[in-house]
Amino acid sequence: MDTLISLYQLILSLISGVLVGFSLGLIGGGGSILAVPLLLYFVGLENIPNSTHVAIGTTALAVGINAYINSFIHLRKRNIAPCIGVVFASFGIVGSLLGAYLGRLTSGEKLLTLFAIAMIVLGVYMIIRRESTRSGTIEEINRVSRAVVECRIINRSVLYKTAGLGFVVDLLSGYFGIRGGFLIVPSLMFSAGLCITGAVGTSLISVGTFGVVAGLEYAFAGYLIPSIALIYVLGGVFGGYLGTSLALRAPREKLRVAYGSIIILVGIYVLL
Repeated sequence: MDTLISLYQLILSLISGVLVGFSLGLIGGGGSILAVPLLLYFVGLENIPNSTHVAIGTTALAVGINAYINSFIHLRKRNIAPCIGVVFASFGIVGSLLGAYLGRLTSGEKLLTLFAIAMIVLGVYMIIRRESTRSGTIEEINRVSRAVVECRIINRSVLYKTAGLGFVVDLLSGYFGIRGGFLIVPSLMFSAGLCITGAVGTSLISVGTFGVVAGLEYAFAGYLIPSIALIYVLGGVFGGYLGTSLALRAPREKLRVAYGSIIILVGIYVLL
C-alpha cells in the first residue's frame, strides 16, 4: 500500500510493537488485541483510506510472524504437540481465508464496531478466567511430553474435533483480525486433551499460520504497510522477551484482571 509514513510514526509503531509483544509475553492469549487500536489511534493511521482494514492486515502479519518465532522457543522446551498443531492450523487456514475475505467485504465502520464489541467480550473473559491449578506441575509437564510422543496416533474422534474447531476458531479470528489465542487454547484442551502449557505452546502454530495467511490476504488486496509490519515484528520480539521475563515473577491473576479492564475501556472508547 502506497502510504507515506513519517519517521515519527515508525517510532510510535516500534513502541506499539514493544507494548503488544510485552503483553503477549506477560499474559499470553489476548495480549495482541490492542495491536489494531494502537496502530489506529496511537500511531495515527485512523485518517488514511481503509484505515481499519489496513490496521488489521498489518498487525495480523506482524503478530503471526512473532508467534512463529515464539513457537520455536516452546518447541525446544517440548511444550508443543506438533501433529495436533498442524491439524488445527491446516483446517484453520480455510477458515482464516474465508474470515479475512468476509472481513474485507464488511465496511470499515461496521468492522471496527464489531471489533470493539469483541474487545469488550475478551476483556470480560480475561477478568473471569482462572488459571489451571496444575499449571507448571510435574503432572502437567508429563502430559505435554506424552502428547508430543503420541501425537502420531491421533484417533478419529480427536481428528474430527481438532479439525472442526480449527476451522470455526480461525474463521472468527480471520474476520475480526484477532489472533484468537484465547479461543485456540481452550479448543486444543477440549479437542486433544492437552493441558494448559501444551495448549499454549501448540496454539502458536495456529496463531502464526492465521496471522501470516490473513496478513497476506489483506496484502494482496492492498491493505498492508510492510514497513510498519516489520517494525512491529522487531518491537514484538523485544517486548515479548521482557514480558516473558516479568511473567515468571509477577502475580499473573492480578495482571490479567488489570489488562482485561484496560481492554474493556479501550473497547468502549472505540465504540464511542
